[in-house]
Amino acid sequence: MASPRILAMTFASVHPLYVAKVERKGRDAQDVDRVVSWLTGYDDAGIARAIADGVTFEQFFAQAPAMNPDAALITGVICGVRVEEIEDPLMQRIRYLDKLVDEVARGKKMTSILRSAAS
Repeated sequence: MASPRILAMTFASVHPLYVAKVERKGRDAQDVDRVVSWLTGYDDAGIARAIADGVTFEQFFAQAPAMNPDAALITGVICGVRVEEIEDPLMQRIRYLDKLVDEVARGKKMTSILRSAAS
């Protein structure tokens, strides 16, 4: 079950943390926004608007233009939990995003991070 604390956190408060994480590893904010866009369907303007409006994670995912159907291809462990086994759909989406950002920070190729069933 999703923690009320994370659901109440704003996307604007977490986005800079994602950016700082990847920048420490030589990547940049564009890489973060690219994985956010791939997962949620937000474009750059939509991401900027979500940050400016201070939407919560819950609102961010509820208002996502188009969750990527290939998100189900994201597997692995984040925060000690296998993302594919998370039962709460919202918490799973949050952890999908965490996993993608983690992969960016680890230096994986973007073509590998942005999964596709056609690959």
